[in-house]
Amino acid sequence: MSVGQLCEELCRAELAGEAVKLSLEMVRREPDNVAYLLVAAFVLSTHVFRYDIAVALLRKAMLLEPDNPAIKIMLAQALIVNGDLAGGTALFSDIIKLYPSQRVAATVQIAQVFLRMGYPMEALNILLFAVQQEPGQPALYNAVGCALGCLNRAGEALPWYEQALRLAPHDEGIQLGAAIATLKAGHYAKGWELFAQRAHKLTSVTKWFAQFPRLQPDNDVAGKTVVLFQEQGLGDTLQFIRFAPALVARGARVTVAVGSALVRLISQSYPDLIVRDAVQFGLDERYDYALPIPNLPYVTRMQSTADIPDTMPYLRADPQDVARFAALLPAAGPRIGLVWSGDRRTSAQDVMANQLRSSTLPVMAGALTPVNATLVSLQLGSPREDMAEWHGQPVCDLMDSVTDMADTAAIIASLDLVISVDTSVLHLAGALGKPVWLLSRWDACWRWLDSGETTAWYPTMRIFRPQERSFAPVLRQMGEALQIWVATWHATHPTP
Repeated sequence: MSVGQLCEELCRAELAGEAVKLSLEMVRREPDNVAYLLVAAFVLSTHVFRYDIAVALLRKAMLLEPDNPAIKIMLAQALIVNGDLAGGTALFSDIIKLYPSQRVAATVQIAQVFLRMGYPMEALNILLFAVQQEPGQPALYNAVGCALGCLNRAGEALPWYEQALRLAPHDEGIQLGAAIATLKAGHYAKGWELFAQRAHKLTSVTKWFAQFPRLQPDNDVAGKTVVLFQEQGLGDTLQFIRFAPALVARGARVTVAVGSALVRLISQSYPDLIVRDAVQFGLDERYDYALPIPNLPYVTRMQSTADIPDTMPYLRADPQDVARFAALLPAAGPRIGLVWSGDRRTSAQDVMANQLRSSTLPVMAGALTPVNATLVSLQLGSPREDMAEWHGQPVCDLMDSVTDMADTAAIIASLDLVISVDTSVLHLAGALGKPVWLLSRWDACWRWLDSGETTAWYPTMRIFRPQERSFAPVLRQMGEALQIWVATWHATHPTP
């Protein structure tokens, strides 16, 4: 196994610090080894966000191999992310002049960095200029579609994806981008069809389910056994599990395979489903059909938001759990739950996506307080460490007592409002029918469409949409709205 592969494995195991140590140690031993310099730069930039050190390593690599365009592209990206837009764009200009064969790839990669940094118009302008210079390149058409989607102009993105697919009909990345844009534009019938064609995210656990025939909309499931398995995150599973009863109504015997965090919650919410931990399936078990849970809208033929099951709430908390946690919560109302960050990820792509959607407790609570309410943390995972950095209005934290999402649901049941970035807890609160405010990403996930304060997925949700890469302006707006909401709550809940 190479050093790069070993570092990748360490990062995947949430040991990015060890990957940094290993890569830098190899650079110390062989300071002129370009491969080691590149591995260290990649780990530092994508997993611990030390772009300054990555820039230094890449500059040295470029001195050692001055005619290597891949190194120059990496350095241009790192410079931009590190805040040196002038240096990064100047180097990018040199790349496209000196290496015509790399022009398209370099343009796409630099545009992706601008998008990640919250400069979508700059990315779009770069791409549109490149399309004029290099017509007929599916990678460029795809990137334009991506940029327009990030600008919340999904409808305009669709023709670009169509052009890309005409030129590269089997490109899985383009297919997925087209599916996401189609869904974000609200064209659900076509969107779900495209989405179902994606390359599925199979792990060592879920790849076992791939041996069974994939359920299709036309399959007769009466008397058949169907296993639905968790393919993506907790939030996707919580959003789409509501479609499972439609298969039961068609006569299917449905088993749901999810992570341990969801077993109890889904079991108590859907007694007609068999719900099991995905790791507990035996090799000798057989099913007529298997289906990733996010494909449920496709096989149940969701054509529009009118086809979303209207049972609300569709998840439930256990009454005994509710009473247990309610006894631990402060009595003073209103009680407001907070989630300021998604859980920190391990793959480079997921790490970047989490950066876009996440805030910190000091930033979020600093904008929302002081407020005449009880604040309750619903934060999961390593971002809970932010509690130590917050010295403002107290935040009640019961999450040490939480073992799964059923426990989280029990806490939410005793709250009056949940405020969250785009996480699984947001979906949980919406599925429980609790008033919930979403602090959206500036580029808005497809499920919240391009605009609007409401969503058909969760009738009790209010969406706060940033208009720029900073959360600060929209958090001020949210803070003002919260003061009004709290005042209204107190007016309608007079103290005895």
